[in-house]
Amino acid sequence: MSIVLNALSYTHPDGEVLFRDLHLALAAGSKASLVGHNGVGKSTLLQLIAGHLQPTAGSATLAEPPYYVPQHLGQYDDYTLAQALGIEAKLQALAAILGGNAAPAHFACLDDDWGVEERVQAALAFWHLQHVPLTQPLGALSGGEKTKVFLAGVLVQTPGIVLLDEPSNHLDTESRGLLYDFIRRSPATLLVVSHDRALLNLLEPTLELTPTAVEAYGGNYDFYRAQKDGQLAALQAQLDDSHKTLHQAQQKARELAEQRHKLEARGKAGQHKKGLPRIVAGNLKRQAEQSSAHLKEVQSEKLSGLTDRVQQLRAQLREQHALKIDLTQSDLHRGKVLVEAQAVNVGYGPRPLWPQPLTLQLRSGDRVRLAGPNGAGKTTLLRLLTGQLAPSAGTVARADFEYFYIDQGYSLIDNERTVFEQIQHFNSRGLLEHELKTVLHYHQFPRDGWDRRCEGLSGGEKMKLLLCCLTVRNNAPDLLILDEPTNNLDLRSQQVLTEAVKDFRGTILLISHDQHFVDEIGVAATITLP
Repeated sequence: MSIVLNALSYTHPDGEVLFRDLHLALAAGSKASLVGHNGVGKSTLLQLIAGHLQPTAGSATLAEPPYYVPQHLGQYDDYTLAQALGIEAKLQALAAILGGNAAPAHFACLDDDWGVEERVQAALAFWHLQHVPLTQPLGALSGGEKTKVFLAGVLVQTPGIVLLDEPSNHLDTESRGLLYDFIRRSPATLLVVSHDRALLNLLEPTLELTPTAVEAYGGNYDFYRAQKDGQLAALQAQLDDSHKTLHQAQQKARELAEQRHKLEARGKAGQHKKGLPRIVAGNLKRQAEQSSAHLKEVQSEKLSGLTDRVQQLRAQLREQHALKIDLTQSDLHRGKVLVEAQAVNVGYGPRPLWPQPLTLQLRSGDRVRLAGPNGAGKTTLLRLLTGQLAPSAGTVARADFEYFYIDQGYSLIDNERTVFEQIQHFNSRGLLEHELKTVLHYHQFPRDGWDRRCEGLSGGEKMKLLLCCLTVRNNAPDLLILDEPTNNLDLRSQQVLTEAVKDFRGTILLISHDQHFVDEIGVAATITLP
């Protein structure tokens, strides 16, 4: 086996148990996906397997050291490309040897890897990074380019085990195609965390992580989803049957209670007529009361068991059903010009960002996608249109409107606030405390999480909390701006977002390489940047 988990458990430093007693055996050459709800610990599990975290209990055993591509790459911004690729020392040793320095340390470092330069250049060329020098710091690259550097490292290092955490995040459409091709061709054992449907359907088995198990489904994501839908339908059928049984039991209990009352009334009348001695009448009364109490207790236990069963089934269904969030609607009349940009450009150094100045118009009710390769300036254009950035050429005219900008880093979330403090901050409708807590409870933020700091929320939880914040604002945004909104979201959270945005009647400006999401929300126009 290539990867073996034996009773693996992990508890956060604050004492919160993330998962416990996980078992898994992944065969060499497998190409598996790891799925599960946001916050369940998929990234943490990859870090444990990679050896970057230590388990609380149990072990992760690998056939060889893995190559790990993390989800967040900002911590490597001070690295050069050569350092990020793990070949800086080899390249220095090779240069020294070729320069005439025959020190044994250089040969030991190079380890007969005489083709390292050619392999690096081929890897960078595969990911269209051949123009980036190996001395370039990663901090100067876009998010997609950083991801491609670490993916290039797989081709450079040729490991037997590869762990990928959200590898398609920030990649443009062309780069995603390269990733899919790499996945198909790779002979390595792959374990991939992703919410990209196209990527997930290239991988099997599908492994679902829960707090108590890693459950394997012997197929790709579509197969897994079909299995889960079947389970959901079975749960719904059980709930319907339990509801029916509970209703029948309640009706039976009412009928029995009525019969007992009638019998007791008749018994009292009969005793009075027969003139039974007081002691005999008392014994008969006690026997009748004990019999009635026993029947009542049996019936009560039956009703209690059925009620508990119904509550359990409802909880399981609520856990699996996609949440419905209704966004308030904009009052602007359809067709009003919100933003008009004339021949705009932005200067970065001696060159403008775009080869040709941009002219565009955005009207209320529009659903527009900004498209283009990584580094084309999509986020920069958003900042121009919202007034956060002034153009170096051209003009931007903006009407009076409100916008809500959900960026890739969820910057509207203050990580120092608690979940309750965050929703309270946006509570311009003046909802009472118990009303805000009802909103949080309905949107699947449990009571024990209301005092949790936002810093510890997953991407999906932050997105869901922002949507909750939108619902408690007094004024609906006229323009909803979404910058790669499905990045880091589990598929259930993506469905929540999709349904909310589909029903929103304001204007939408979107950056996304997730074609499924683009199609689902009904984007009508695309502005493609060169």
